[in-house]
Amino acid sequence: MALKDDVFEHGPDPDNPGWNHWNLKDPTLFNGAVMGKLITRMDRDGKARLRMFPERRHENLQGVIHGAVTLSLIDISLFVTMHTIGTGNAGPSVTLELSTQFVGGGDPRRPLDAVTEIVRETGKLVFVRGLVVQDEDTVASFSGIVRKMMPRG
Repeated sequence: MALKDDVFEHGPDPDNPGWNHWNLKDPTLFNGAVMGKLITRMDRDGKARLRMFPERRHENLQGVIHGAVTLSLIDISLFVTMHTIGTGNAGPSVTLELSTQFVGGGDPRRPLDAVTEIVRETGKLVFVRGLVVQDEDTVASFSGIVRKMMPRG
């Protein structure tokens, strides 16, 4: 099942040529309420890239991007990956596993990107790995498994 246009916005972002929106039309749900504006694109090397724009609300007491925000970006990136470079089936799915290694602090003054690739996709599972980066600085590495859900009924 593809992402529904009535609940999801994934068209071109006029403020960022070459990028697409990755936003729910209901801004009170998690993505908009917590993460803010999200944009995505496919890089020249075939990897998917999800970008967020950190704000003061995303910082921890040390003045770096909170780990929970980084984990949220990673989780959302799994579904971006399915939609952008996988079968396109990022509809009803759930994260089964997420393994993350934090290797640096995120700078709240720079965009934060999750750059991903599919290791393998089967009929029911998608295995993804990636890095969270800010320019040449790595904030985290990760791998995750998503289970594609079949509609009930």
